[in-house]
Amino acid sequence: MDYGARASQFAYGAAALLALSMFARWFERVNLYIPSRQMTAHPGSYRLPYEDLTLNAADGPAINAWYIPNRPDSLVMLVSHGNGGNISSRLEKFVRFHKAGASVLVYDYRGYGRSTGSPTEQGTYSDGEAAYRWLTKTKGVAPSRIVFYGESLGCGVAVELAKRHPGAGLILDSGFTSTLDMGRLIFPWLPVRWLVRYRYDNLSKLPLLACPLLVMHSLDDDIIPIAMARRNFAAAAGPKSFFEMKGDHNEGFMDTGPAYVEAIRSFLASL
Repeated sequence: MDYGARASQFAYGAAALLALSMFARWFERVNLYIPSRQMTAHPGSYRLPYEDLTLNAADGPAINAWYIPNRPDSLVMLVSHGNGGNISSRLEKFVRFHKAGASVLVYDYRGYGRSTGSPTEQGTYSDGEAAYRWLTKTKGVAPSRIVFYGESLGCGVAVELAKRHPGAGLILDSGFTSTLDMGRLIFPWLPVRWLVRYRYDNLSKLPLLACPLLVMHSLDDDIIPIAMARRNFAAAAGPKSFFEMKGDHNEGFMDTGPAYVEAIRSFLASL
């Protein structure tokens, strides 16, 4: 028996597995997180008053956030954004939230905009925790005035925050059931179950929540099918409503027009 040859084969096999594992991690990261460091505007560009904040995540990174106040008694939407760009990419949406009567706290995940660090699933949860902690501890906002809002990838963070903490309600805008389901949809030929580490499993968590829920999704969404939103909606246990938007994944809130603002205003009024 040639033990030297067997040892060489084992070493080559181990090296190949390590290379495959490293590639899988890289592939997942570049497809799931698409941050931008360039800040293109700020709420003042839209004549909105705001505080520019630096929050401290429990595990170290400095998290950039904006607080956009409304009336003193308004509900506060704690916004977890999607996987691309940064908070400056979504100012048109924040204007609509303000028109709906809400104050807004929006933050950038680690590695996005001016936030330090590099994004991971647990890292984004920690970033959301820093935002919630600032609202409740520093700003003194009661949990009964906080509405968790998630957009696309951010739905996963918003659901996790709603699972961990009390709040007035939860809004899921253009969200998926899980990243595992999305991987199977986009890459049906890959062994996705063995490649995906970051799950953001909304579908399994929603039955655990009791807070009022608004699900918003477009029939024309070109990235996340509305069937996923309907599965999330069906799984939710608490009071819930579904609002169907128009347009594609990224601009549906604009294509839907005033009805988008009214849907949010009505939901906030019901809380």
